[in-house]
Amino acid sequence: MLNKSQKKQLVEELHEKFEKSKIVILTDYKGLNVDKINELRRKLTEANVEYRVVKNTLLYRASEDTGVAVAKDYFTGPSAIALSYDDPVAPAKVLATFAKDNDKLEIKFGVMSGKLLDAADIKSLSDLPSREVLLSQVLSAMNGVPTALVRVLSNVPEKLLYALQAIKDQKEAA
Repeated sequence: MLNKSQKKQLVEELHEKFEKSKIVILTDYKGLNVDKINELRRKLTEANVEYRVVKNTLLYRASEDTGVAVAKDYFTGPSAIALSYDDPVAPAKVLATFAKDNDKLEIKFGVMSGKLLDAADIKSLSDLPSREVLLSQVLSAMNGVPTALVRVLSNVPEKLLYALQAIKDQKEAA
């Protein structure tokens, strides 16, 4: 049991984390045994996602004046939060995959950039490629444009040479 000063410190810490996080996802872990929760924590930690169980009253206080405040009315029941500071897709992927295999884990909602996301939104987010894959796709598209431009531009002098050669051949024949 936390005393008053520890609770205040936890609220301040969570408030800072809410301000820094790209996405916050709230889950209901009721029914999961300790081994399953530890497995989930391990998978989330590997994806650089923080996962912790927090009382709803503390979540409510910590969310004030942050983007997470839009979800204050939904802090009910047993709650655990997943926080990601760099990749908003990573926690959605891990939680959606884990929830598929463990029906006791319920994804309640999430908050990203001050916008409330329901479970279906988080599922859609989990279907997106990771940040690294998206960046590589953008870079390959950007790399393809100059290459195609060089090919097109190199064809112009080549076709001019063919036309000049045809004119020369035509004049020699006449």
